[in-house]
Amino acid sequence: MVYHSNFVVDEGIAKACGCPLLPLKSHIKGPAPASDTTDIVDEAISFFRANVFFKNFDIKSSADKLLIYLTLYINVALKKLEGCRTLAEGTKAIINLGLEKVPVPGESGFPFPGLFTPPQSQKEAELFRNYLRQIREETSGRLLSVAYRHNGTPNKWWLAFAKRKFMNISNP
Repeated sequence: MVYHSNFVVDEGIAKACGCPLLPLKSHIKGPAPASDTTDIVDEAISFFRANVFFKNFDIKSSADKLLIYLTLYINVALKKLEGCRTLAEGTKAIINLGLEKVPVPGESGFPFPGLFTPPQSQKEAELFRNYLRQIREETSGRLLSVAYRHNGTPNKWWLAFAKRKFMNISNP
């Protein structure tokens, strides 16, 4: 059974492209509200190793859409980290991944065309792009702390999941 997000209440949460802009425990500047409790990034990382095995994902709340997006992003990030033998190399690879252009629904390169609604305006597109950029950077930073041990060597129990396809989507 797929692990779903615990963020099921949408009341009072801003949305862009049908995606809730959930609060993050983040020091990275962006449109996400600040939080000091467990956030969607924590959920995505803790549920990743179970959810990556599923080919179908039943969406029960709009936060599940973000969980799906982050699960695929973690999968792509682990693929980039697969060949990196030290934390320094991994950090460099993740920074390069973060510098890539972040597509929004309706643009080529967006992995889930039907998952989110296309933006109604350029302002909504930029808000969503900035939120995705912020959440990707935050996820990357936290992922490094689990993908590498304290001594800087790769954690094979995490990097082994780079070989998995999430929802039959092949990684670049």
